[in-house]
Amino acid sequence: MYPVSEVLKEDAEFPIDVYDPFEGFNRSVYKFNAKFDKYILMPVVRGYRTITPDPVEKGVRNFFANILEINNIINSLLQLKPGATARATGRLVINTTVGVLGFWDAATAMGIYRQREDFGQTLGRYGVGSGPFLVIPILGPSNVRDFTGFVADSLIWAEIDPLNFDNDNDLEIPYYLLLGINMRAQQGFQYYETGSPFEYDLVRFLHQKARELEISR
Repeated sequence: MYPVSEVLKEDAEFPIDVYDPFEGFNRSVYKFNAKFDKYILMPVVRGYRTITPDPVEKGVRNFFANILEINNIINSLLQLKPGATARATGRLVINTTVGVLGFWDAATAMGIYRQREDFGQTLGRYGVGSGPFLVIPILGPSNVRDFTGFVADSLIWAEIDPLNFDNDNDLEIPYYLLLGINMRAQQGFQYYETGSPFEYDLVRFLHQKARELEISR
Protein backbone atom coordinates (compact mmCIF):
# COMPACT_ATOMS: atom_id res chain seq x y z
CA MET A 1 0.00 0.00 0.00
CA TYR A 2 1.19 3.50 -0.86
CA PRO A 3 0.26 6.71 0.96
CA VAL A 4 -2.14 9.01 -0.94
CA SER A 5 0.54 11.71 -1.09
CA GLU A 6 2.69 9.41 -3.24
CA VAL A 7 -0.13 8.37 -5.56
CA LEU A 8 -1.82 11.75 -6.06
CA LYS A 9 0.80 14.47 -6.34
CA GLU A 10 -0.33 17.94 -5.27
CA ASP A 11 1.09 19.62 -8.37
CA ALA A 12 -0.10 16.96 -10.82
CA GLU A 13 -2.80 17.73 -13.39
CA PHE A 14 -5.39 15.14 -14.33
CA PRO A 15 -7.64 15.02 -17.43
CA ILE A 16 -10.78 15.45 -15.32
CA ASP A 17 -9.47 18.58 -13.61
CA VAL A 18 -11.41 21.80 -14.29
CA TYR A 19 -10.52 25.26 -12.97
CA ASP A 20 -12.91 25.61 -10.05
CA PRO A 21 -11.74 28.19 -7.46
CA PHE A 22 -15.34 28.59 -6.20
CA GLU A 23 -15.78 24.88 -5.57
CA GLY A 24 -17.26 25.25 -2.08
CA PHE A 25 -19.92 27.66 -3.32
CA ASN A 26 -20.53 25.62 -6.46
CA ARG A 27 -21.06 22.39 -4.54
CA SER A 28 -23.57 24.11 -2.26
CA VAL A 29 -25.50 25.46 -5.26
CA TYR A 30 -25.32 22.02 -6.91
CA LYS A 31 -26.99 20.48 -3.84
CA PHE A 32 -29.63 23.23 -3.83
CA ASN A 33 -30.32 22.64 -7.53
CA ALA A 34 -30.68 18.91 -6.90
CA LYS A 35 -33.32 19.51 -4.22
CA PHE A 36 -35.13 22.16 -6.26
CA ASP A 37 -35.18 19.79 -9.22
CA LYS A 38 -36.42 16.84 -7.18
CA TYR A 39 -39.10 18.53 -5.10
CA ILE A 40 -40.31 21.35 -7.34
CA LEU A 41 -39.27 21.28 -10.98
CA MET A 42 -39.52 17.58 -11.83
CA PRO A 43 -42.99 17.14 -10.22
CA VAL A 44 -44.17 20.05 -12.39
CA VAL A 45 -42.55 18.49 -15.46
CA ARG A 46 -44.15 15.11 -14.75
CA GLY A 47 -47.54 16.79 -14.33
CA TYR A 48 -47.04 18.65 -17.60
CA ARG A 49 -46.20 15.42 -19.41
CA THR A 50 -49.21 13.66 -17.89
CA ILE A 51 -51.79 16.20 -18.96
CA THR A 52 -50.23 17.17 -22.30
CA PRO A 53 -50.78 14.87 -25.31
CA ASP A 54 -47.52 13.89 -27.00
CA PRO A 55 -48.30 15.74 -30.28
CA VAL A 56 -49.03 18.93 -28.33
CA GLU A 57 -45.88 18.58 -26.25
CA LYS A 58 -43.85 18.10 -29.43
CA GLY A 59 -45.50 21.14 -30.99
CA VAL A 60 -44.66 23.29 -27.97
CA ARG A 61 -41.05 22.09 -28.11
CA ASN A 62 -40.85 22.98 -31.80
CA PHE A 63 -42.46 26.39 -31.18
CA PHE A 64 -39.83 27.42 -28.63
CA ALA A 65 -36.99 26.04 -30.73
CA ASN A 66 -38.23 28.09 -33.68
CA ILE A 67 -38.29 31.35 -31.71
CA LEU A 68 -34.77 30.70 -30.43
CA GLU A 69 -33.54 30.45 -34.04
CA ILE A 70 -33.32 34.26 -33.79
CA ASN A 71 -30.56 33.79 -31.23
CA ASN A 72 -28.84 31.28 -33.50
CA ILE A 73 -28.95 33.72 -36.42
CA ILE A 74 -27.45 36.59 -34.41
CA ASN A 75 -24.61 34.53 -32.98
CA SER A 76 -23.87 32.80 -36.28
CA LEU A 77 -23.53 36.24 -37.85
CA LEU A 78 -21.23 37.42 -35.06
CA GLN A 79 -19.08 34.33 -35.54
CA LEU A 80 -18.90 34.93 -39.31
CA LYS A 81 -20.44 31.55 -40.11
CA PRO A 82 -22.35 32.09 -43.37
CA GLY A 83 -23.50 28.48 -43.62
CA ALA A 84 -24.88 28.36 -40.10
CA THR A 85 -26.49 31.77 -40.56
CA ALA A 86 -28.20 30.65 -43.76
CA ARG A 87 -29.45 27.44 -42.16
CA ALA A 88 -30.82 29.21 -39.07
CA THR A 89 -32.49 31.86 -41.23
CA GLY A 90 -33.96 29.22 -43.52
CA ARG A 91 -35.26 27.26 -40.55
CA LEU A 92 -36.90 30.33 -39.05
CA VAL A 93 -38.63 31.27 -42.31
CA ILE A 94 -39.74 27.74 -43.20
CA ASN A 95 -40.95 26.76 -39.74
CA THR A 96 -42.74 30.06 -39.15
CA THR A 97 -44.63 29.75 -42.44
CA VAL A 98 -44.90 26.14 -43.58
CA GLY A 99 -44.54 24.92 -40.01
CA VAL A 100 -47.37 27.16 -38.74
CA LEU A 101 -45.47 29.43 -36.31
CA GLY A 102 -42.99 26.66 -35.64
CA PHE A 103 -45.34 24.09 -34.15
CA TRP A 104 -44.22 21.69 -36.89
CA ASP A 105 -40.49 21.39 -37.58
CA ALA A 106 -40.83 21.42 -41.35
CA ALA A 107 -37.20 22.47 -41.84
CA THR A 108 -35.82 19.32 -40.23
CA ALA A 109 -38.18 17.27 -42.39
CA MET A 110 -36.53 18.99 -45.37
CA GLY A 111 -33.05 18.11 -44.11
CA ILE A 112 -32.20 21.56 -42.69
CA TYR A 113 -31.00 20.74 -39.20
CA ARG A 114 -30.73 23.06 -36.21
CA GLN A 115 -27.30 24.26 -35.09
CA ARG A 116 -27.42 25.88 -31.66
CA GLU A 117 -25.31 29.02 -31.21
CA ASP A 118 -25.11 31.32 -28.20
CA PHE A 119 -23.04 34.30 -27.12
CA GLY A 120 -20.85 32.15 -24.89
CA GLN A 121 -19.84 30.22 -28.00
CA THR A 122 -19.31 33.51 -29.82
CA LEU A 123 -16.92 34.71 -27.10
CA GLY A 124 -15.10 31.37 -27.16
CA ARG A 125 -14.84 31.57 -30.95
CA TYR A 126 -12.83 34.77 -30.54
CA GLY A 127 -10.47 33.29 -27.99
CA VAL A 128 -12.14 34.24 -24.72
CA GLY A 129 -11.31 31.57 -22.15
CA SER A 130 -13.99 29.81 -20.17
CA GLY A 131 -12.80 31.17 -16.83
CA PRO A 132 -13.77 29.54 -13.53
CA PHE A 133 -16.46 26.90 -13.43
CA LEU A 134 -19.78 28.14 -12.01
CA VAL A 135 -22.96 26.42 -10.92
CA ILE A 136 -25.84 28.84 -11.40
CA PRO A 137 -28.91 28.49 -9.16
CA ILE A 138 -31.62 26.52 -11.00
CA LEU A 139 -29.83 26.94 -14.37
CA GLY A 140 -27.03 24.53 -13.49
CA PRO A 141 -23.42 24.11 -14.73
CA SER A 142 -21.76 27.03 -16.50
CA ASN A 143 -18.61 29.13 -16.32
CA VAL A 144 -17.81 32.83 -16.19
CA ARG A 145 -17.66 33.22 -19.98
CA ASP A 146 -20.85 31.29 -20.68
CA PHE A 147 -22.82 32.96 -17.91
CA THR A 148 -21.73 36.33 -19.32
CA GLY A 149 -22.91 35.09 -22.70
CA PHE A 150 -26.23 34.01 -21.22
CA VAL A 151 -26.77 37.49 -19.78
CA ALA A 152 -25.86 39.05 -23.14
CA ASP A 153 -28.27 36.75 -25.01
CA SER A 154 -31.01 37.66 -22.53
CA LEU A 155 -30.40 41.38 -23.01
CA ILE A 156 -30.43 40.99 -26.79
CA TRP A 157 -33.66 39.01 -26.56
CA ALA A 158 -35.24 41.68 -24.36
CA GLU A 159 -34.21 44.36 -26.86
CA ILE A 160 -35.61 42.48 -29.86
CA ASP A 161 -38.76 41.42 -27.97
CA PRO A 162 -40.22 39.34 -30.85
CA LEU A 163 -43.34 38.49 -28.85
CA ASN A 164 -44.06 42.12 -27.89
CA PHE A 165 -43.80 41.54 -24.15
CA ASP A 166 -42.84 45.17 -23.49
CA ASN A 167 -46.50 46.19 -23.46
CA ASP A 168 -47.44 44.48 -20.19
CA ASN A 169 -48.50 41.36 -22.03
CA ASP A 170 -50.38 38.98 -19.69
CA LEU A 171 -48.81 36.02 -21.49
CA GLU A 172 -45.23 36.90 -20.51
CA ILE A 173 -45.10 35.00 -17.21
CA PRO A 174 -46.90 31.87 -18.54
CA TYR A 175 -44.62 31.96 -21.59
CA TYR A 176 -41.41 31.87 -19.57
CA LEU A 177 -42.79 29.28 -17.14
CA LEU A 178 -43.70 27.01 -20.04
CA LEU A 179 -40.30 27.66 -21.62
CA GLY A 180 -38.55 26.52 -18.43
CA ILE A 181 -40.74 23.42 -18.11
CA ASN A 182 -40.17 22.58 -21.77
CA MET A 183 -36.40 22.92 -21.43
CA ARG A 184 -36.28 20.64 -18.38
CA ALA A 185 -38.59 18.11 -20.01
CA GLN A 186 -36.06 17.66 -22.81
CA GLN A 187 -33.19 16.79 -20.46
CA GLY A 188 -32.72 13.21 -19.42
CA PHE A 189 -30.25 14.05 -16.66
CA GLN A 190 -31.30 13.25 -13.08
CA TYR A 191 -29.31 14.48 -10.10
CA TYR A 192 -27.44 11.78 -8.17
CA GLU A 193 -28.45 9.04 -10.58
CA THR A 194 -25.23 8.86 -12.61
CA GLY A 195 -23.94 5.98 -10.50
CA SER A 196 -20.74 7.89 -9.76
CA PRO A 197 -19.72 8.81 -6.20
CA PHE A 198 -17.98 11.81 -7.78
CA GLU A 199 -20.96 13.12 -9.74
CA TYR A 200 -20.12 16.80 -9.25
CA ASP A 201 -16.62 16.29 -10.69
CA LEU A 202 -18.03 14.23 -13.57
CA VAL A 203 -20.68 16.81 -14.47
CA ARG A 204 -18.13 19.60 -14.26
CA PHE A 205 -15.77 17.75 -16.61
CA LEU A 206 -18.44 16.72 -19.13
CA HIS A 207 -19.88 20.25 -19.24
CA GLN A 208 -16.49 21.72 -20.09
CA LYS A 209 -15.79 19.17 -22.80
CA ALA A 210 -19.24 19.62 -24.34
CA ARG A 211 -18.74 23.38 -24.54
CA GLU A 212 -15.28 22.94 -26.09
CA LEU A 213 -16.81 20.77 -28.80
CA GLU A 214 -19.62 23.26 -29.47
CA ILE A 215 -17.16 26.13 -29.83
CA SER A 216 -14.82 24.18 -32.12
CA ARG A 217 -17.52 23.39 -34.71
